[in-house]
Amino acid sequence: MTAIPEQPYSPSGPRVHRTRGVLSPPSWPRRRTVRLRRAAGPLRDTLALMALPLVAAPVLAAAFAGGGTRRWFGGRAENQRAEAQTAKDAAAAAFYELDTAQRDLRISIETITAVDSSPAARRVVADFEALGRRIDEASHQYIEAIDAHDLDRDDLEASVASRARTELTAAKGELDRVKRELDRFTDGLGPLLGKAETQLARLAPAVERARQALLAASNALDTARGSGLRADDLAARLAMLSPELTKLNQGAGQHGVPQTLERAEQVTRQAEAVRAEADRLPERAAETDRRLVSLRTRAQALTTRSTQVEPVLSELRRRFTAACWQDLQHVPEVAAENVRQAESRLAEARTAREEQRWADATALLSTVRALLNTTDEAVSAAGDRLRRLNAVQKDPEQEIERTRFAIRDAQRLAMAGRHTPDPRHAHPLDAAVARLDRAVDALEGRHPDYWHFLTETEAVRESVAQVVALIREDRGGSAG
Repeated sequence: MTAIPEQPYSPSGPRVHRTRGVLSPPSWPRRRTVRLRRAAGPLRDTLALMALPLVAAPVLAAAFAGGGTRRWFGGRAENQRAEAQTAKDAAAAAFYELDTAQRDLRISIETITAVDSSPAARRVVADFEALGRRIDEASHQYIEAIDAHDLDRDDLEASVASRARTELTAAKGELDRVKRELDRFTDGLGPLLGKAETQLARLAPAVERARQALLAASNALDTARGSGLRADDLAARLAMLSPELTKLNQGAGQHGVPQTLERAEQVTRQAEAVRAEADRLPERAAETDRRLVSLRTRAQALTTRSTQVEPVLSELRRRFTAACWQDLQHVPEVAAENVRQAESRLAEARTAREEQRWADATALLSTVRALLNTTDEAVSAAGDRLRRLNAVQKDPEQEIERTRFAIRDAQRLAMAGRHTPDPRHAHPLDAAVARLDRAVDALEGRHPDYWHFLTETEAVRESVAQVVALIREDRGGSAG
């Protein structure tokens, strides 16, 4: 019995089939096969004789008694011959059982080594090789005992038959001992073998999923092209997966089971991504067309609105101090430049869409949208500024009361359940009151800065809101 063959396990090669779905047993060594047939021959003859009907017994007896080619000696020699033949049959059965168990174990070892390259797996291989040498020694002892004695000789002496029985019995005993060692070794392979068989069980489905994902991606790409979309970038990505498919088809025997599993999962993910984008391509083209039209319309509307900024600025300059409008001085120029850039990017996006460079078209449209948002905010700021200044100039008391209400509400919250407020809450609220008073006093001048007043009241309300959040956080923490 020989050690593990050096060629790697290949699920896709001629050794794929196995009763348990793993591997097929290697061919026996020719020398051992021939000798096994010789050794097992008497065992088969004995079994065949036992299987004959009883009615054939007299016929056989007559055949042996009358004119047979072999002389039969009675007495002790024949008894020794029969005992030797029984020992030979028993040894042949033990040899056959050990050889079968070793072939099954070799399948298990090859299963483990095909999947696992860990130190534990390498130790198992080394132990199996050592066990194989023990099996070879026991087998050699058995075969020598078989070759040394011809129990079918007519002149077989009783002493020779007795010696043959002794040697064959010893050979069987050694075969049985090695078989028990092999069984114990096999029992210890459970965890490694289970893990390996699990991975092998995943292998075929994983490779099949990868193939199906590639097929689905190819079909989706064909459908997209059928609708007039080139999808060159998707086709290039799909073409890059072709070498990976070749490696999958070459099998795990060449590239290893873990590596093949990882490759199959990676191919599946990438192919599914290509398929999803190919399926979405018609919708993406329609969405790009809608955005082009929408942003073009918005750019035209902002061009019209930006022309209205200058009259608003003129009124702000005429009615309010410079501090109220000087930060808006450049809004018309900035709006015009932003719209010009947006229109230029729109033209580039349209070209990219016509060339079906979808990523470029999407990026350009995002830039256009950001430019138009900035322009919209600047143009709206001028009109909003004029409305707020008109309102506070007409009735500043409304803004004052709104701010005082926020302060009083925060003060009530700070005093809830307390006789004296927490200094961390009281000091910011006192500062807010003083800041509001200063902002109100600033309105008494001949040319009050209403914009400064509005920004101050807004800042006061923001600081008060921070105190309220702090109070609630403190009380929430203490309650917890």
